[in-house]
Amino acid sequence: MADKKQKRNNNKNYDEDYNPKFRKQRKKVCVLCSDKNFELDYKNPDQLKKFVNDKGKILPRRTTGCCAKHQRDITTAVKRARHIAVLPYAQQ
Repeated sequence: MADKKQKRNNNKNYDEDYNPKFRKQRKKVCVLCSDKNFELDYKNPDQLKKFVNDKGKILPRRTTGCCAKHQRDITTAVKRARHIAVLPYAQQ
């Protein structure tokens, strides 16, 4: 009986820590840090639409790939743009 269990474990073609459901994703790079000429402007709605989803919500850091400092800048820029009616608060 022990020999059969031993054979099943030896037939694996992958490492013990390998899990096919989860694969390592490449770390996202902050757009604002990488491009020094890129300046965030709350009066430019085309620029801010990259950081807002189709319902009008601000995308999180894990989705945008921005660092914490620039994510705060994005949030304030989007909120300012909403306040002066450049961006809508919600899409319908």
